[in-house]
Amino acid sequence: MINLFIEWNADPTIINLLGFPIRWYGLCFAFAFLAGFQVVSYMFKQEGRPVEQADQLLIYTMVGTVAGARMGHYFFYEFPLLLADPVRFFIQMITPPFSGLASHGAAIGLFTAYYLYTKKNKDQSYLYVTDRIVIAAALAGFFIRFGNLMNSEIIGKPTDLPWGFKFMRDYEFNPSGLAAFVVPRHPSQLYEALSCLVIFTFLLWMWNRQKQNTPHGILTGLFMIILFTLRFFYEFLKENQSSFEDGLSLNMGQILSIPAVLFGVGVLLYAKRKTT
Repeated sequence: MINLFIEWNADPTIINLLGFPIRWYGLCFAFAFLAGFQVVSYMFKQEGRPVEQADQLLIYTMVGTVAGARMGHYFFYEFPLLLADPVRFFIQMITPPFSGLASHGAAIGLFTAYYLYTKKNKDQSYLYVTDRIVIAAALAGFFIRFGNLMNSEIIGKPTDLPWGFKFMRDYEFNPSGLAAFVVPRHPSQLYEALSCLVIFTFLLWMWNRQKQNTPHGILTGLFMIILFTLRFFYEFLKENQSSFEDGLSLNMGQILSIPAVLFGVGVLLYAKRKTT
C-alpha cells in the first residue's frame, strides 16, 4: 500500500539581513494589516467616506489586534505562569517578536478599540464599523493562518488522509527532530486559512449588494457565528496548545468559541429586529 502525504519542510525564515531574521509569519502579519486596510479603504470610498477615517481605523485596529491577541494568549493559555511571575510575562507580552497570539483575545481587543473609535467618530455607529472590519478581518485571518503554516505551528492531530502534512520542523511533538518519528497530521492551519478566504468572499458579496444600506450588525453577526462555529469543530482536529487542556472535555479554543458564537447570534437577532 502506498502511503500518501505531503512533506512540509518550509523554513520559517525568509532571509537574514545583517543578523536580523525576516520571517514568513511577520511578513504575513504585515500583509494582514495591509490587505485589511485596502479593503476598508475601498469600502469607505464606495460609500463616500473620507479615506482619513480608514487611516484612523487602521491605527485602532493594529493596537487592538496586537494588545488583545497578546493579552488573550497569556490570560487564556498561560495564566498560571502569568500569576507566578507577572512582571516577566508582561515584558514578554509587549516585546517583539510576538510569539503567542490568541484570536479570541484579538477579537476582544478589536471590539474594544472600535468602541473607542466610534466615540471619536460619532458619524459612524458601532455596528457600522464592525460590519466593515469583519470583512477585512476574514481576509487577515487567511494571512495569519498561512503564517502559522509557514511556522509549522498550531498543527493538527495525526491522520491517514492523503492530504496529511508531515511537519518536518515540528519539534513540539517530535522533540528528537528525527524524520523517522514524523507522522502525517491534519494541516489545520490550511483548513482555517481557506475557510477565512471563503468567509471573506461571502461577506464582501453581502456588503456589495447594498453597501452603506446594509443593515447594521448583519455582517458582524454572520462573521462571529460562521468563523467561531468552524473554529469549534476544527479544534477537534488540532493538538492542544497548552498541557492543561489535556484534562478538559473541550479545549480552550472551543470553550472561548461558544460565547463568541452566542454573541454573534445576539448581534444578528438585534440587527434583524432593528430592520423589521
